[in-house]
Amino acid sequence: MQNKRGAAVRDFLALEHNIVVLLGALLIIGMGEELWVRFMPKYLEALGASAVAIGAYGSFKRVVDALYQYPGGWLADRLGRKRALTLFNLIAATGYVLYLIAPRWEIVVIGTLLVMAWSSMSQPAIFALIGDVLGRSKRAMGFSVQSIWKRVPIVIAPPLGGYMLAKLGVVSGMRVGFAISLALALVAIYVQSRFYTETPPENNAQDAHGEQRELAFIWSVMPTALRRLLLADCLVRFGTNIAIVYVVLWVTNVHGGSTLEFGALTSLQMIVAIAGYLPAAHFADRFGRQPFILATFAFFAFFPLSLVILPSQLIFLAFVVAGLREIGEPARKARIVDLAESSHRGRVIGLYYLIRGLSVIPAPLLGGLLWRQAHVLPFVVGSAISTLGLALYALRPQFAE
Repeated sequence: MQNKRGAAVRDFLALEHNIVVLLGALLIIGMGEELWVRFMPKYLEALGASAVAIGAYGSFKRVVDALYQYPGGWLADRLGRKRALTLFNLIAATGYVLYLIAPRWEIVVIGTLLVMAWSSMSQPAIFALIGDVLGRSKRAMGFSVQSIWKRVPIVIAPPLGGYMLAKLGVVSGMRVGFAISLALALVAIYVQSRFYTETPPENNAQDAHGEQRELAFIWSVMPTALRRLLLADCLVRFGTNIAIVYVVLWVTNVHGGSTLEFGALTSLQMIVAIAGYLPAAHFADRFGRQPFILATFAFFAFFPLSLVILPSQLIFLAFVVAGLREIGEPARKARIVDLAESSHRGRVIGLYYLIRGLSVIPAPLLGGLLWRQAHVLPFVVGSAISTLGLALYALRPQFAE
């Protein structure tokens, strides 16, 4: 009876073997990275970076994130999911070494080129792996479980990171975080290389276009519905990225909160997100993706504005809104995988995120320029642009077709 119940739970949560291995790697890597990643603007500030330089760093990260997506998808299709994911983690571990020895903020920027190999290049491979293993009726649940597990470290680690920075100072605390990330990355490399079972995409070896596939061809096989979703997504994310780099500065510099308080607010955000994932994914798999994608776009649009309109004692409600942004993310990701044919799934997903990433590159720098004029402006302008993306998606129901 107990075995049957366990099997039923595993089936409901879509816990196939490779999904379990993936969840383990995400937990290990995330526990290290989330100690410090949200405090990076404060670290750059401590190393002498100006507000505009911090904004430029945000834009630089968007450039790297965008440009890494398609190569990540290409490698996932060519090397297979197992070898690609292990390689991306190894490159990131090299970046942590550079972070540890960096004396200036400019060197940190160089290290980011390596560190982001995991966070950016791995995304198409993770999506493709979930798409390979799970059928259409389980994909939203698969993405939901993956998203929950990925956010468990965000609940636990930021308060610990904030405590480290408060006790050791920003620079020393961040470097302790980098050392922990390096150690955990090595553990994750072993887990992935040892326990993944390779599942090549269907018909990938017989791909008629072989190595001659170009970006233009991958765009041509991207369904119209996926392109329309991409347009709305680009606008929503552009608005979000105008403000996102400055959230920690808004809480600590404008509202006078500590790094520990910001870490606790981040944990609250993740708890809210986690609470909504499973029910939303269950209903999205059963009744359709559209309402949940609309909801997530709406909360993305409202979050920056909520930071501005709420007083200091109620600022925690803005982070509740931020958590609710995730309610439709499994449905959106499942929709992307639904529409990406298995033989070039990694590259279609990579191209989607390449285009989305390129579209938001100017946003953090624009946020820096707005921040210099008035601290409230990045949040108001960001909310307005995200609302435009929401409106386009809501007024064009065929986006979901």
